[in-house]
Amino acid sequence: MVVVGITPGFHQMKKSFSTVIDAAERRHNDEEILRQAKNNSSFEGPMCKNLVKMLNDQELNEHLDLSSSSGLFKKAIHFVHTTSELAYSVFCNGKNCSESTPSLLKNEMLKNYITGNFAAELINLSESLIIPLGVTVSNALNYLVKKEIVSSEQILSGFPHPSGGNGHRHKQFADNKRAMKDMLKVHFAKMEVSD
Repeated sequence: MVVVGITPGFHQMKKSFSTVIDAAERRHNDEEILRQAKNNSSFEGPMCKNLVKMLNDQELNEHLDLSSSSGLFKKAIHFVHTTSELAYSVFCNGKNCSESTPSLLKNEMLKNYITGNFAAELINLSESLIIPLGVTVSNALNYLVKKEIVSSEQILSGFPHPSGGNGHRHKQFADNKRAMKDMLKVHFAKMEVSD
């Protein structure tokens, strides 16, 4: 499963930098440093709490035999690959990019990153369920679907961005809940057949 955000925010960037510095001082190898940076800075705080609640409401945890989807960010981290359509922190007018940021696909440099680096990452995850966090990520994924890089059957469409700043997330989630739940059932049924 792949959980896709827009781009690491300032807090995540700062946390990953401090993790790298700490791990390097402890003389960990590069692979371990990168693992720690990713694990320590991926989806945390109130946004993670909102994300876990929505995933639990979709009963994703039951499909994975977890008591809660919070396990995806702890002991069951092997089930999830967290990433962003823009892997490196990008700020808009000095602020974190958000759902209200103008379309990233309208910026040629960012569009090239999405169709190059982000697309290459997803090609290697072609069997995985993709959970796009919000409209901005969904738009990028739909663009990659049109380019036949990603299959629409992989995408859990309609999932809102879990940020507390997204005041529409409850309505978006309620409006799309049934369709998303059905999509999860189909996805996990296919997984059982292929095993």
